[in-house]
Amino acid sequence: MSAFVAITFANEDSATRALHAIRSLEKEGQIGLEDTAVATKDADGKVHVKNEMASGTESGALVGALLGSLLFVVFPVGAIVGGAIAGGLIGRAVKPGIDGKFVKDVEENLAPGGSAIFLLTKGGNPGLLIAAMRPYEGTVVQTTLDDEEEQALRDSLK
Repeated sequence: MSAFVAITFANEDSATRALHAIRSLEKEGQIGLEDTAVATKDADGKVHVKNEMASGTESGALVGALLGSLLFVVFPVGAIVGGAIAGGLIGRAVKPGIDGKFVKDVEENLAPGGSAIFLLTKGGNPGLLIAAMRPYEGTVVQTTLDDEEEQALRDSLK
């Protein structure tokens, strides 16, 4: 089961710190992440987005690199790089990740000095995600969690 969560924060570094907490859960194997993005808006109103590769893109790039290395014997120039790029594009097409237009819409509404986190999870216990967000004050923008889980997330961000 996958879930999408978008949260905004008044503080510029809160989204990055929240993502680190979620990544810790991922490293422990307690939650899976398909795609993530962090948007920050500096005091001058300039937006910075760090959109990490979706796992579909990463897997596609890895498969492409392996295929490219096999083709290296026949077509030595650029086979590995070309294979990784093609595989990444295929992986991205199969698992498109977080909608860029939605990210842009949220970015535009961020206050200067604010930030946002976008998570597309796969598997894992939503309760762990909710608990990881407890140290941060934020506002849920959108989620595909069920009503009870969404309310628990909203409550944890107060």
